[in-house]
Amino acid sequence: MILHAAGSLRAALLDIAEAFQHETGVPVSPHFGASGLLKDRIARGEAGEVFASANLEHPRMLARAGLAGPTVLFARNELCAFLRPGLAATSANLLELMLDPKVRLGTSTPKADPSGDYAFAVFARAEAVRPGAKAALEAKALKLTGGPECLPAPEGVNVYGHKLASGEADIFLAYCTNAQPLAKEQPGIAMLRLPDQLTVGAEYGLTVLNKASLSGYRLAMYILSPQGQAILARHGFAAPGLPREGL
Repeated sequence: MILHAAGSLRAALLDIAEAFQHETGVPVSPHFGASGLLKDRIARGEAGEVFASANLEHPRMLARAGLAGPTVLFARNELCAFLRPGLAATSANLLELMLDPKVRLGTSTPKADPSGDYAFAVFARAEAVRPGAKAALEAKALKLTGGPECLPAPEGVNVYGHKLASGEADIFLAYCTNAQPLAKEQPGIAMLRLPDQLTVGAEYGLTVLNKASLSGYRLAMYILSPQGQAILARHGFAAPGLPREGL
């Protein structure tokens, strides 16, 4: 059973795939990467059955192309700022620090990776706080991950922590769910939630491709089930499919 999924889902979906295989006996072959690049690979004919994207638009594009079924919201995330060791900031002065010409600001690559699109949405929101901020932030942003030509991190290493530790960026805008792996790998890296004026949420979309086997549909349902949603929640995602307590 072939699964294509956003890189930010790697840890959670590996756990889900393991639980799914334990319950059903069906092995899962996962392929992780930037959602936009995965979408392009699927559109070019790469074999696949389930696509778990870090946005809703990429799976919807496959549906419009006649390659997939409806898109279902299955997880939510949020963008946070991660600061290299020794760099201090608060939500009150974060925008000023991001605009500082001496501060290297890292993002993922827009269009190829939804994380980059969400980062540029933060820049758009910054315009309402400080006129001119959008253009300044877009001009200085270093697109260090998610693109087809970006250098990956070493195997098993969080890419954002690697970019910060290597000195390629002083601040990196990335998903808040990176807090868990970074706390283990790079405890000196600080996470800062964005101020309300800059906050941007991420909505993750799930679809089953038209040529999927029955096992593909079973995996998609497992991801949406309380068991799958609970695993996503343990990895820091907001899981819309979890039952409310007390019901």
